[in-house]
Amino acid sequence: MARKKASTSEQARGYRQAGHDNAGRFARALGMQAYRNDDQAKKDVIDPSGDAHSVKSGARWQLFLYSRARFLADDGFQALNGIGGLFIHCIDAFPPSYEEYRRNPGAAKERLKTPMRELKDRFQRKALLRAFLMKAIFNGGEVNYLSVWHEEHFHVFQNTDVVRVMGDWLDVVNSKARSKAEIDDQKVLFRYGDHNVAELEMRNDSASHYQQVRFNMNSAFAIGLLREKISPAEVSPRAETVTAYGKACRRFGRWA
Repeated sequence: MARKKASTSEQARGYRQAGHDNAGRFARALGMQAYRNDDQAKKDVIDPSGDAHSVKSGARWQLFLYSRARFLADDGFQALNGIGGLFIHCIDAFPPSYEEYRRNPGAAKERLKTPMRELKDRFQRKALLRAFLMKAIFNGGEVNYLSVWHEEHFHVFQNTDVVRVMGDWLDVVNSKARSKAEIDDQKVLFRYGDHNVAELEMRNDSASHYQQVRFNMNSAFAIGLLREKISPAEVSPRAETVTAYGKACRRFGRWA
């Protein structure tokens, strides 16, 4: 797979600002002039009912980018039947310094194969896959909704609907080399049909984010899967650019 270029500090600030702007747009769509949030808990917008929304936009969502310290300190990852420990094993496949890694990247990538394969095997258990998705997307259920800006419209899904659909329909496999310069089993891919909906990988493209595990999701493929599998959909009578799906219609859909 093609290697991605590292984001510059200026680009990272731009991504964060775009996230804040998108949260503000969602709040205004709900008629809120001001809104509460909690960035650390993935709560981009807390609506007037007190429910939390993870608000997403853009082509790709970075659901987490965590180092060893986060996996050690976060009880949610430690409780996922060894998943937190396997992420640490992925990190430990790489030498302590980025400079040492760059001298012999192939050795680290060979070591990475074992924990990446084991992660793929663990995620064949649908209950564990759903629990991981609940943790990664909704901070273990602290966030109630995934609210996505797509095609000039917000699409709102309840957390349990999202993890049920993704848990049921995503196939979990390891990446395979597509050229002699690449190495097998460097990622865990979450696939629906011919598309990679999400990817788990090591961030090893820059010293500033070295030895971090990244979980990314492709917006178009994710929203396509959710809209295909979750119904009915209701356009909010008070917020014409907001549609609630599935279980979100019961609580959020009645309020919005």
